[in-house]
Amino acid sequence: MFLMGKDRTVLILGSLAAMLVLVGGGLWLSRGEADPFAPCRVGGVQIGLDSLGASFELTDQNGRRVNDQEVLAGPTLLYFGYTYCPDVCPLDNARNAEAVAMLEERGMQVTPVFISVDPKRDTPEVLHDFTQAMHERMIGLTGTMAEIDAVSKAWRNYYKVNDQEDPENYLVDHMTNTYLVIPGTGTVELFGRDLSAQELSERAACFIDVASGTGV
Repeated sequence: MFLMGKDRTVLILGSLAAMLVLVGGGLWLSRGEADPFAPCRVGGVQIGLDSLGASFELTDQNGRRVNDQEVLAGPTLLYFGYTYCPDVCPLDNARNAEAVAMLEERGMQVTPVFISVDPKRDTPEVLHDFTQAMHERMIGLTGTMAEIDAVSKAWRNYYKVNDQEDPENYLVDHMTNTYLVIPGTGTVELFGRDLSAQELSERAACFIDVASGTGV
C-alpha cells in the first residue's frame, strides 16, 4: 500500500510491494530451503522478506536512545508513517493496536511499533501523545533525517516529504505496509491496510506459532 497524501488516491500496489522485496532479496527456496511459513501465507511464497531490516539506533517517545535489539525483542508489528497524517496513519495504527489486543487474548504479546518518516515535526513529545492514544505498549521512534533514511531503506519503505511549498503544513507520501518482525527470524510478512484487525491478528498468530514451534 502507498499513501499519496490527503484527498489523493490510496493505491493498492501489490506488485510494487513484491518488487520491493525482490530487489536485493533472497528466496528461501533459492537457498535450498522450504518456506517454513508457507501455510500462513496468502498469495504464495514471498521473495526476499528475510532480507528486510537492519540494525538501528533511534530515539523513542520518552526521549531515550534505543536500538533494534531492544525494540524488536519480541514479535513486532512495524509501521512507518507520521503523526500529522490526516487519516490513514491513525486508522492503520488503531487497527494494529486492536490486532495486538486480540493477540494478547490468545496469549501472544506483540509490540506495535511506529517509526516516523517526519522527524522534523515528530519529536519524542509528539510521538508520546500519539502512541499513548493508540496502545499503552506502542513504541514510537524518531531520529535524524539520516537515521530515518537508513532504517527506511533497510525495510525498503518509500517515503517523500513534500515541504517545498509549505514548510509547516505539509504532507508526506509513504507506503502503508505493516511488517511482522519475529526475533531470530526477521521480517516474515507484509500486511496491507485492507485487512481487518481480526484478519491481521489471525494471520500474525499463524506466523508466531510457526516461529515458536507450536504451529502447523
